[in-house]
Amino acid sequence: MSFIFEKLDVYRKAVDFAEKICNLSNDFQRGNYYLADQLNRASLSISANIAEGNGRYHKADRANFFRIARGSAFECVPILEICKRKKLINDARNEELRREIEDICKMLSGLIKYKVG
Repeated sequence: MSFIFEKLDVYRKAVDFAEKICNLSNDFQRGNYYLADQLNRASLSISANIAEGNGRYHKADRANFFRIARGSAFECVPILEICKRKKLINDARNEELRREIEDICKMLSGLIKYKVG
């Protein structure tokens, strides 16, 4: 059985992003568990809320979960900045991940407008 949300580009991008974050945070130096944990939870929350939103019957409910997903994507930005400042990731990796977050946020904004309208 396949689920409708699995066909959404934004869902697939969010899952790919969460996987990258998981792999990246495995290499964090000892003592930075709090950053790895928060970053992993925030990145996973994006795709999880897209999936949950698609399981809702009412447009307003769906849009609310997409807003939560967008908020989780925004949450990743300052965490990545702290990781960069602590030299857990380099500038290039930070910029690459920020571009991915920006793309995901734009797609979620479009999805929110589509589902509410």
